[in-house]
Amino acid sequence: MADWESTFAELVAVRGPALRAHAYLLTGNPGTAGDLVQEALLRVFGRLRVGTDIEQLEGYVRRAILNLYVDDRRRAKKWHETRHLLVDQAAHDDDHLVTANAVRQALSDLSPKQRACVVLRYYEDLSVLEIADQLGCAEGTVKRHLADARTRLAAQLGVTEESVQ
Repeated sequence: MADWESTFAELVAVRGPALRAHAYLLTGNPGTAGDLVQEALLRVFGRLRVGTDIEQLEGYVRRAILNLYVDDRRRAKKWHETRHLLVDQAAHDDDHLVTANAVRQALSDLSPKQRACVVLRYYEDLSVLEIADQLGCAEGTVKRHLADARTRLAAQLGVTEESVQ
């Protein structure tokens, strides 16, 4: 067995569930989350030089998951904005599904960056500085995304300041 194969097997065995959970929090869909993790693993281990440090590799995979998620959301938004040029919108109105999970629905209404910030802050318990490093943006930008996301989530979920305190 090649060195990268044993490292890959160890990463998937030890950190696979945490990687899938991370992807699920971003996507809200177990199937999509699994696909996202698989694609991220392919990207990381598809390189010729892969180290053997599990923590470092997990960081690379998490970053790849985040990048893939943001890219996919950006692509989907662009498609949503232009698909009316190609298909009849009325034929697709019945495809919208109503979800029972209000939080997941509220999260899905956030922009990709806002959702990523919320997941990294409140589910991954990262600091604003760590989130800024992960997303490659300024701390102020992360704070703005978090504030906007909290406002939108509170409005959608009917949360008031009195109920939080």
